[in-house]
Amino acid sequence: MTDRWLIALDIDGTLMREDGSISDEVIAQVQRVRDLGHEVMLATGRSVSMTLPVLDRFQLTPLYVVCSNGAITLKRDPDAPTGYSRSVVDSFDPSEVLTTISGSLADASYAVEDETGFYRYTGFFPDSTLGASSQRVAFDELLKHQATRVVVISPEHAIEDFLSIVERMGLHKVTYNVGWTAWLDIAPDGVNKATALERVREWHGIPRSHVIAVGDGRNDIDMLRWASAEGRGIAMGQAPEEVMAVANESTASDLDDGVARLFASL
Repeated sequence: MTDRWLIALDIDGTLMREDGSISDEVIAQVQRVRDLGHEVMLATGRSVSMTLPVLDRFQLTPLYVVCSNGAITLKRDPDAPTGYSRSVVDSFDPSEVLTTISGSLADASYAVEDETGFYRYTGFFPDSTLGASSQRVAFDELLKHQATRVVVISPEHAIEDFLSIVERMGLHKVTYNVGWTAWLDIAPDGVNKATALERVREWHGIPRSHVIAVGDGRNDIDMLRWASAEGRGIAMGQAPEEVMAVANESTASDLDDGVARLFASL
């Protein structure tokens, strides 16, 4: 298929609404585009264990899947119990960044995800955010394990205040993104959805002009900028202004089935 596209889809706020629902129209359009011969994949901040069930809901079996904001890339593997094995894993020593942040956000909650998708955390995280593979530990225990991702939440801070605090920290040795609420994702230096997707694109041999990326959050900024350079970077209708600014297209919101409306024209 000479006009085959690589289509990278965020999950939360893009395919899935805040309440965890996915509309039948979105599922149908994603499957229709897949059946046209395009490579439809997921690129998400979710851990592996929280991403694979979404693949199942869409009945998608892409060759690659990007998880943990680009720190983990999965490859389809029929011999693996889940059908996928880890192809690329980027990790870092989280001790310095955790110590730095805790000095400014003493009352925040912290989680460290390792390469297996297991979370060690302090404080409180909503049940739906970390999944079943997690353990509450003392803060010092977080410093001892290599991380694919560090998560910081500080619900008592307004998002503007949280952004200001994070900016003042100057986290130069890691890549970080701030979510909708006072939620901070920290990845290995220079690792994000875009770096992982560029690697996937090269493996597929699909030209840069034939990439589509769809997302809604600040952790999608690098991905949308990457896609917009030569292809199509598409922001969901409810995306913040700074996300809209790096996209070269937009669609309707998740509540209005923006992905389905977008794909209806493909």
